[in-house]
Amino acid sequence: MTAKILAFAGSARQDSFNKKLVEIAAEGAKAAGAEVTYLDFRELPLPLYDQDLEAAEGLPANARQLKALMKAHQGFLIACPEYNSSITPLLKNAIDWASRPEPGEPSLVCFKEKVAALMSASPGGLGGLRGLVHVRSILSSIGVLVLPDQKAIGNAGQAFDQNGNLSDQSQQSAIIQLGSQLAAMTAKLTS
Repeated sequence: MTAKILAFAGSARQDSFNKKLVEIAAEGAKAAGAEVTYLDFRELPLPLYDQDLEAAEGLPANARQLKALMKAHQGFLIACPEYNSSITPLLKNAIDWASRPEPGEPSLVCFKEKVAALMSASPGGLGGLRGLVHVRSILSSIGVLVLPDQKAIGNAGQAFDQNGNLSDQSQQSAIIQLGSQLAAMTAKLTS
């Protein structure tokens, strides 16, 4: 069975370092035989999660579309910048909307029995590492198996070349390998 992986960044910024990073990892997953879908949250805007809004109007159309994408994939490649030593509001909001069950749907269906690989890039020296701790904690708490390996690329403003690749070949290889690892683990767990 071919592993189906959804790749996305917790950033909407057009020239996001994390979008570039997850695209590199996606190439590693594809090379390992996975089918990869890239999601740009800029193209799927969501209102801030509000239980009163949900009660009055149900899930917004984009939240239903996000859930459909997540349910159709067994693995997630996630690149998330660090905001104030934590997860980005964009990613947290997407997780919150996707966690809401629709009528007759099991709780946390978008997350349970899924596998994820985490990475980050940041202008700071730690590369977003502190934020990944929170992303890992949230995902693990809602049923996602998060791979132990993760990568954080510091000094991201100087880390990428003009083609969107990492200038440091060992970093480039490590991110490609992370995508490959996710593809292999997802395929094993879903076969």
